[in-house]
Amino acid sequence: MDQYVVVGNPIAHSKSPAIHATFAKQTGQDMNYSTLLGEDAQFENQVRCFFSEGGKGMNVTVPFKERAYALCDVLSPRAKLAGAVNTLMLGKNGKVYGDNTDGAGMVRDIVHVLGQSLEGKRILIVGAGGAVRGVLDPVLAQNPLSVTVANRTVSKAETLAEAFGCQASSFEALEGTFDVIINGSSASLSGQLPPLKDELVGAHTWCYDMMYGKEPTVFLKWAQTLGAKGADGLGMLVGQAAEAFFVWRHVRPEQAPVIEQLRREM
Repeated sequence: MDQYVVVGNPIAHSKSPAIHATFAKQTGQDMNYSTLLGEDAQFENQVRCFFSEGGKGMNVTVPFKERAYALCDVLSPRAKLAGAVNTLMLGKNGKVYGDNTDGAGMVRDIVHVLGQSLEGKRILIVGAGGAVRGVLDPVLAQNPLSVTVANRTVSKAETLAEAFGCQASSFEALEGTFDVIINGSSASLSGQLPPLKDELVGAHTWCYDMMYGKEPTVFLKWAQTLGAKGADGLGMLVGQAAEAFFVWRHVRPEQAPVIEQLRREM
């Protein structure tokens, strides 16, 4: 049976084993997927040991995505753009291949599962950290009218805008309504709302939070009070996993039933 693992710290809470077990059952794949607690001083050794012992693939989560990027022999184009890796695979030549499926997973959730087109839309992305860097290229590939990155530290937004060919702004300087607002900041983790003006939300604005929880995030509650519809990032979690599964097994699982199952269990 082929062995796969997700490494992070903390990791006990991870939903990835349940997600991949369901994908394997769906698609008839003979594989086992477990968790590995990453050790700060031993992470690189843990990766090498896993592959030397016959492991086939590894997912990488907080706080090791940048370190995973650094240890790869070969990087996918989207991993290079993201500057971080969440999916590892051992090639037939013994080289470690790194990919980043976060952005593709989010876009697939938004466009294919939730049915929200990004083409021709005026899009605002909140935050300028690694999560946003990982999704910018897949979002831009959907041919939106414009993409603006807003962040408290404007220079960080400007760095991303320059790298990806989009726009940057402070929160204060944002004007007009947006068709789609994506929250990629860490504010939801601490129950905070980014400093967004109510007038950014129009009659047809649709909002997406990369974070998720049993209850709607503060960002989504704010959007709802202004009449906007939206979704949280549970589908992104499943989407990035489905994309990693496709990289490893060359078969694409069904995401919607897994999202519904996880939602029921929360």
